[in-house]
Amino acid sequence: MTALRPAESRSARIRARGLPSPLLSLSLLAFWLLLNGSIHPAHVLLGVLLGWALPLVARGLCDEPDPGAGSRPAGRWRMRALRSLCSLAAVVAVDVVRSNVEVALLILGPKRRIRSTFIEVPVALEDPVGVAVLAGIVTMTPGTLSAGLSPDRRVLTIHCLHAPDPALVIASIQARYERPLSEIFPCSTKPS
Repeated sequence: MTALRPAESRSARIRARGLPSPLLSLSLLAFWLLLNGSIHPAHVLLGVLLGWALPLVARGLCDEPDPGAGSRPAGRWRMRALRSLCSLAAVVAVDVVRSNVEVALLILGPKRRIRSTFIEVPVALEDPVGVAVLAGIVTMTPGTLSAGLSPDRRVLTIHCLHAPDPALVIASIQARYERPLSEIFPCSTKPS
């Protein structure tokens, strides 16, 4: 059994250098082919190249070590909770549709009802990719826009088209988006 350990560690090192996140690589390939709507060999080749290169480039985004992984860098994009990812995708899809209707009603209604404001949302996520995804989700949702991020990545400034209760908006973003993101991205270990 001890004779296999050097080979196992060698293969793990090769995988870490060559293919740091096979799940992410396969996902990127699948999305690339879906976006192109074709399985032409050129699209497959480019998708394989993207699936190989993007995780290698992106693993440097999180420079803090993963406490549960020894010396392994945390930026390996291991998605810990597939259920959280699916749940978050469903929540975002529902929120986008619901927000589209709300924004349409606001725009078509009397303008004096609109209470536009900037809100500073405290961010507990430590993973810079998780923070970027949170900002992207906020921007994708109609009626909200990510307007800035503090240098320490602890406060996300957002603009809301209509926010009569800013505290409710903050609580909603933290519960609906930030909490699932902290389960998905491995560097996000700080409790909210």
